[in-house]
Amino acid sequence: MKIKKRTLLNILLFAFILSFFLTPLGYHSKVFLNQLFAGNPTLIAQENRIAISDYKWTLKDPQWEFFSFEKSKGKVVFINFWASWRLPCAAELAGIQDLYDAYSDRVDFYIITDEERPPVEAFMAEKKFHFPVTYLIIGERAPFEVLAPPASYLIDKQGHIVIQEEGIADWNNKKIHDLLDELLEEE
Repeated sequence: MKIKKRTLLNILLFAFILSFFLTPLGYHSKVFLNQLFAGNPTLIAQENRIAISDYKWTLKDPQWEFFSFEKSKGKVVFINFWASWRLPCAAELAGIQDLYDAYSDRVDFYIITDEERPPVEAFMAEKKFHFPVTYLIIGERAPFEVLAPPASYLIDKQGHIVIQEEGIADWNNKKIHDLLDELLEEE
């Protein structure tokens, strides 16, 4: 029995589409598409920026030790809420890792999850991320709304929310680098 060329192409196309659902190729392709279509974070106009009420917020560090967000008062702060099981978070975190590599010595980074340590540590090892993970304490009062992941805030030295971004965004680009440089120069 001879298979027609058109039938063979249809079978190959079907197999390719099926691979997006049943193989690691699909996962990586979806991450790539999320990264490709991630937009730039939206800057809040100067006159519309709101200052956070206070810095009293208890979190856990990578060693599961409690610490206070107050240590970041007077600093430029980047906050990202993420979850290892959310594909858009995995796509966004690659850019955040690059941003962390460029600014970790000048900006306080809080890459926050509400998950337990074992799945987070496995995810971090698999993806080869090395930014410090911050663990959210469920029910702890935060100085701003804790958004569903992926979501991020950028806060200036005076405590004003400069960016509040819900959903995936491209954090490693010239616009964000220029903004961070500008915020770091402010007194």
